[in-house]
Amino acid sequence: MLPKLPVLDSWISTGAPADFVAAILKLGALRASAYVCFANVHMVVEAQRDAGFRQILRNAALVAPDGSPVAAAVHWLNAGSPPQPRVAGMDLLPELLTAAAASGQSVYFYGTTEPVLAAMVARARRELPALRIVGTCSPPFRPLTPAEDAAEVAAINAADPDLLFVALGCPRQERWMAAHQDRVRACMLGVGQAFPVYAGLEPRLPRWARRLWLEWAYRLWLEPRRLWKRYLVTNSRFVYLLARRSVAHLVGRPAPRATA
Repeated sequence: MLPKLPVLDSWISTGAPADFVAAILKLGALRASAYVCFANVHMVVEAQRDAGFRQILRNAALVAPDGSPVAAAVHWLNAGSPPQPRVAGMDLLPELLTAAAASGQSVYFYGTTEPVLAAMVARARRELPALRIVGTCSPPFRPLTPAEDAAEVAAINAADPDLLFVALGCPRQERWMAAHQDRVRACMLGVGQAFPVYAGLEPRLPRWARRLWLEWAYRLWLEPRRLWKRYLVTNSRFVYLLARRSVAHLVGRPAPRATA
């Protein structure tokens, strides 16, 4: 797998987007029951606050730097490391589907709503007729009973995908993947908001705006009630933790760490 470097107390995988595509396809070909996380600021701060979630990230086969601040922090906090490009789930999802179609790997979409899944499948079949889509599932927006969960796991394994794309929102999807490692026989990828974007049901900011790190502001404008705390409070917390870690490094003191 790809080398990892620390950002605060999370370990982030490094490499170009093509390296991540190759590593994920390798996991799919090996039929490894593994999972891949796409870490933004919210996820890194959640890992700093919650020791259990921090362990989930550490156990991931890959932790891609989904957010631009996270990708930049990989370089800032690790002297001598080269600049790290952002590897966003929204960008990698269509690349992975294209690569899976070319390599013959099968895919399964788990999460979000039936209309989103239908739109995703329609686009994939239109643009990638060789892609093997072996199943979709929109689970209810509530905790599943043990029987329901067992039935969904059985359905996924019966479909036998190489790559299982999961969109349940952070941190629910990461907890779901960790809980189902060794139960689901596939490489699981927590891509969250990439589903409606790929389906064409949610617009994406232009590339120039993404380069200015404005994607969070755009999503906050779209969903202020749901996201105001995540972006305004969590982003401020990330900046504070990053500054504290940087100051400790400059004065030669041990970096402050999250408690176990």
